[in-house]
Amino acid sequence: SLRSTEIHLCSSEKVSLICRLLRQSPPGEFRQVVQDLCDLLQDDELVKQEAAHTGARHNKNNFTPVFVNGNTVLLTQYNDLGGNRFFYPQDKFSFEFDHLSGITSKTHLHRVMLDEAELWRGALHKGLNAYVNCHFPAGNCCVFKKSLGKRQMLVACIEAHLYQPSKHWNSLWKSDWTFALTPVMTRVTGIFLLQLHYFRDANLHVTVNKSVSESLHVVDRNQFVTDFVKFVKAEDNKIHTAIMENIQALSEHTWRKNLRRRLPITRTFMNWNELLKNQHPKTSVSRKEVPP
Repeated sequence: SLRSTEIHLCSSEKVSLICRLLRQSPPGEFRQVVQDLCDLLQDDELVKQEAAHTGARHNKNNFTPVFVNGNTVLLTQYNDLGGNRFFYPQDKFSFEFDHLSGITSKTHLHRVMLDEAELWRGALHKGLNAYVNCHFPAGNCCVFKKSLGKRQMLVACIEAHLYQPSKHWNSLWKSDWTFALTPVMTRVTGIFLLQLHYFRDANLHVTVNKSVSESLHVVDRNQFVTDFVKFVKAEDNKIHTAIMENIQALSEHTWRKNLRRRLPITRTFMNWNELLKNQHPKTSVSRKEVPP
């Protein structure tokens, strides 16, 4: 028999372990990881204390959508006011969010200066939202203003997820697009992130990253919104096509050849009846032959 051993961890070791595991939480599974850690470490207070800090980073990194005042708001670094408060520029309000429980509270009006950049932001949000609603079954988007020194930047964020824990898989698609409102021409930079977690009889993580960049003409708001949405759509299609081609290649080559156990090919049938007699000499084998 094996003697059970108990491992005692000091407080700093527990904190380090909790933070590392929480940072690895796949999209849509943060609360499950918190609960599992509470069960394993038997220290709910310490786990939830660290989860409150790590949860904010997790939600902002994954553009977690929150339903507030009839609107879906993305939690990002671009609308973070500090103190677990976020704002929604489209309807001009802010709210407090509990990253551990997922509960929103203390909703207030949030003043936004109605300048030229805000008019462009609103027009971009409207155009991008129409595209996302048409092409993503469960997609959300938000457009934010961001100051980079003296430059006024706009950031468009797209999030689409499908969480199927009952079927043992979760997935997230997100992208953000950053550019400055410069005359005549602006450089648009986009960053894609696709994450997939499959956890039935295995623990498979798939992560896809891609960056793109393109110069777009800036004439007026309507023209730029049309060109910007067209550019986003084209890049979305490219990465989707590339992913499907890679999955096809994976199915045809990796799964069929590389991951299968390599066995010698003799082109002969296995005599299962003889094998059973040799392995179990005292066991009577039915006279009925086992088909090859």
